[in-house]
Amino acid sequence: MAQSFPFPRRASMRVSFTLALMMLLVFGLIPAVAVLVVSFTDLRGLPGIPVNWVGVENYVSFFSPAKWGDSVNAIRNTIVFAGVSTVAQIVLALGVAIVLNQRIRARNFVRAVVFMPTILGVTVTGLIWSLMFNVTGGPARSVVQAFGGDSAFFGDPNLAMALVIVVQIWMVMGVSVIIFLSGLQAIPEELYEVAAIDGASRWARFRFVTLPMLSPAITANVLLGIVNALQSYQLTYVLTGPFNKATQVLSLLVYVQGFGGKSGTSLSQSQGYASAVSMVQFVIVAVIALASLWYLRGREVRL
Repeated sequence: MAQSFPFPRRASMRVSFTLALMMLLVFGLIPAVAVLVVSFTDLRGLPGIPVNWVGVENYVSFFSPAKWGDSVNAIRNTIVFAGVSTVAQIVLALGVAIVLNQRIRARNFVRAVVFMPTILGVTVTGLIWSLMFNVTGGPARSVVQAFGGDSAFFGDPNLAMALVIVVQIWMVMGVSVIIFLSGLQAIPEELYEVAAIDGASRWARFRFVTLPMLSPAITANVLLGIVNALQSYQLTYVLTGPFNKATQVLSLLVYVQGFGGKSGTSLSQSQGYASAVSMVQFVIVAVIALASLWYLRGREVRL
């Protein structure tokens, strides 16, 4: 029995890993290298237009005074969006997971309701919240007007980013809740019993038992939240459009420059410049993700 599980022969294992490696190369590494190469050209994706090697011109243009305002705005929005949404998502998901881990009525139904926004998709989610915050007759407008106020919601530059962050948290929190639930259910009850016998309060049990045991789950959720938020643009695109400076993140800037055009015309598209912006985004994502992983892994060891 031991010899037949999980692979009776090494051949099947080698074939599986070879196929997986080929898929990773074809759909991961090769496109990444292609984007890096394209970032050094003036590719526009239009037939009949020659492609020239321009070196670092696209990168210089991104950091040039002419575009520095848009570049800094996109970088700042990206960091704010990723930081606030990730922290809020982790805190709320942990609280919801602790509640759902208790013996409450209809617990499985509540878990399904919490996870449901994750499977709706960006388009459906954007449509739901756009209708809720519709400026001509949405429920949110009626509530605000009942208190004598008025707002453009997603059209308000001072409010748009906050609303997008709220929608982002609502849409992706279900995954974090599931990960935390798995971690909570893996904690032995004996640890809580011993802590209670020693006179530990509820907060002390949470601080010195739950949090240390949930360290791997926290690390996974933080990394997933940061990477997803730094690379996300679809929700912002659906809710506020591609040209709203208040919510334009780096990934949305890549889409606009590569496929939407700065002025909405195909003549202004530049896949070369968009590739350069995407490489800048890649560096930012890699630095933040690796720094977070280093800190969280060190924290796990200390705990």
